[in-house]
Amino acid sequence: MSSLALTLYVLIWPVMALSVMVLLCVSLYRDIRKAKKEGKELV
Repeated sequence: MSSLALTLYVLIWPVMALSVMVLLCVSLYRDIRKAKKEGKELV
């Protein structure tokens, strides 16, 4: 395996983890806004 391929393989995991975390945070933010708008509690 070339060093470039190995580097890309190692760097793809943090990018994937960051993508999932951003997706979760955006969804949570939308849910919080929706709950406030409807006057409900999130929990």
